[in-house]
Amino acid sequence: MHPVLRFYEDTLSSAAAMEFRLPPLPRVLFVLHGAATIAGKLLRDGETWQGETAVTIAPGAEGVTCWRFELTRGNAGSTVAAAPGMTTREKLTAHLETLPKGELLMRADSVGFPPGGCAHLHTHQGPGIRCLIEGGIRIDTHGRSTSYGPGGAWYEAGPDPVFAQAAADRPSRFLRVMILPRALIGKSSIQYVNEADKAKPKSQTYTRYADAPVTLDPAHQ
Repeated sequence: MHPVLRFYEDTLSSAAAMEFRLPPLPRVLFVLHGAATIAGKLLRDGETWQGETAVTIAPGAEGVTCWRFELTRGNAGSTVAAAPGMTTREKLTAHLETLPKGELLMRADSVGFPPGGCAHLHTHQGPGIRCLIEGGIRIDTHGRSTSYGPGGAWYEAGPDPVFAQAAADRPSRFLRVMILPRALIGKSSIQYVNEADKAKPKSQTYTRYADAPVTLDPAHQ
């Protein structure tokens, strides 16, 4: 049974309960808008928490919208909203059939493009979910093209070649959470398909938020 990566959008108003508690799971929390105290630390727009322990979230005075990524074991259920003034929307669920063998890490980063930038045809060494923060992007894979605006989410299995074309008229950026071989801590996971593309200038830039070991039951390794 394959592990599952689930992606949620949580919105908590300032009227929410003082703390909303999430059970232990490998997860990433990204503050999209507003502010919240997460595990005792105040986080604002664009800041991230990553861990495997139980964690509490308390919204700031203006409320908060968070993107939450959770790695669950097999058919473990979703974490539903359970606080006054809180709504939860499950944006995407992916069964990780291409999960690497052996020790794993959970990486959270963002990928930015200037207007008209692209990522040449490439693969990654593990699966993951992406969600566009700003701008626009077209993803070409499996012989089809799909365009996304802010808040649009998609899954990449890792070994499937992907070409990404950013919007021509404005900067674009997406958040990405991937499950990778632990040997890649601090290292890039991208592999270009065409030899000629390896030497070409690259327009994308990266901001690393978390790069941490995660554990799964031995049966899922």
